[in-house]
Amino acid sequence: MLKRRTFMAAAAATLLFSSVASAEYKAEYTVSTVLPSAFPWGQAADKWVELVKERSEGRINMKIYSNSQLVSGDQTKEFSAMRSGLIDMAVGSTINWSPQVPELNLFSLPFLMPDYAAIDAITQGEAGKAVFAAIEKRGVTPLAWGENGFRELSNSKHEVKQPSDLEGLKVRVVGSPLFQDTFTALGANPTQMSWADAKPALTTGAVDGQENPLSVFDVARIDQVGQTYLTQWHYMADPLVFAVSNRVWSQFSPEDQALLKQAAIDAGKWEIEKSRAELDETLAKIKERGVQVTDLTPEQHAAFVEATQSVYEKWTPRIGEELVKQAQDAIANRPQ
Repeated sequence: MLKRRTFMAAAAATLLFSSVASAEYKAEYTVSTVLPSAFPWGQAADKWVELVKERSEGRINMKIYSNSQLVSGDQTKEFSAMRSGLIDMAVGSTINWSPQVPELNLFSLPFLMPDYAAIDAITQGEAGKAVFAAIEKRGVTPLAWGENGFRELSNSKHEVKQPSDLEGLKVRVVGSPLFQDTFTALGANPTQMSWADAKPALTTGAVDGQENPLSVFDVARIDQVGQTYLTQWHYMADPLVFAVSNRVWSQFSPEDQALLKQAAIDAGKWEIEKSRAELDETLAKIKERGVQVTDLTPEQHAAFVEATQSVYEKWTPRIGEELVKQAQDAIANRPQ
């Protein structure tokens, strides 16, 4: 009788433990991205999911929802949805999350980062830590950096090599007021719309141009919708952030938190190296399709920098004087 009671108690304990374990961990976690697997952005998410599944031996399963499916195509709502728990995880853009996290506008300041060493100096230094702290304070746990790349300008009208060439051009921009201010300062007519609406608008001529990394221009075949002029002006870069909703993050054991974070770090490093290594080939393919590519001289670049100083005056107080200075100092002291 005693053995029977002991067995039943053990069975009950096992059942209770199993139910607790299953209640803590979902069968599948949602991961939101804007771009699918054909793009480096989507590949970053793919690699994260792959590494987590492999290292957790299938205990933690994640499913990617690209094209901002989980927020009905409105990428600027992704952060809010993750914060509220409607989305479990994301590999998101600093641009798209900036409406909810003002500090993320740092990366959208025009002509702040001249090269990859400058990006790395910010993300891997004190400024990067401060940005991650700002994200976490608003309900989302950031784990690692990825990269969407420098955003270059294309249009269907003419070559752009000085600010006056942008006068009156209708340029599609993302839903960030800072982008509106930048292109207004340059004399353009910025038109805010989601990526889902951008290509149709370029097709119909509702907008004349757009700005995106070369990888997006290439894979999305932006040249097929009249974008025959491309200016490499490196006016801003778009780091990606691997992140988890705080509500979901707290449900993982410390060991699994460490697993998720290291997998994100490894996936981010892999994607950054891969996307940077592919740029020369990508540019060559774009040129082969007949796109006229313009590279700015130092003097032409300086003219754009001068024309956008008003953006710094308006936005530095919103982003944070100390954070902007941290970033500028990191860039000034970066390895050459």
